[in-house]
Amino acid sequence: MVQRVSRASVAVAGEVLAVLDRAGLVVLVGVARDDTAGRAATLARKVADLRILRGERSVLDEGAPVLVVSQFTLYGDTRKGRRPSWSAAAPGPVAEPLVRAFADTLRSLGLEVATGRFGADMAVELVNDGPVTLVLEDG
Repeated sequence: MVQRVSRASVAVAGEVLAVLDRAGLVVLVGVARDDTAGRAATLARKVADLRILRGERSVLDEGAPVLVVSQFTLYGDTRKGRRPSWSAAAPGPVAEPLVRAFADTLRSLGLEVATGRFGADMAVELVNDGPVTLVLEDG
């Protein structure tokens, strides 16, 4: 999930890990069981090129920052019962390197990338600009 923001931050146990103090993107990254490093790279390049900043510009065009936050709950299945099932989400040892690969691909494109802490209980604050929020799929 990609959100255009005017500012954002992420903290764990009161420790601020990252701050975006100007317009950019917050990307909530959920990893499914069948995801691959190739898919992570493809989606990262798509995020970098998305023309969703003001004036139909991309973060690459603007040199805007990106905050990447792992979010396994994006794969919560609520079709049955009252308790979400997380069975579609990749387990931590599979997901963590793919979230890292996603962020590293963005960095390799020359973008300023901040991250949360994988598996931590994070406090994410953001000001959604627009609001603009997109669910991204490859293909």
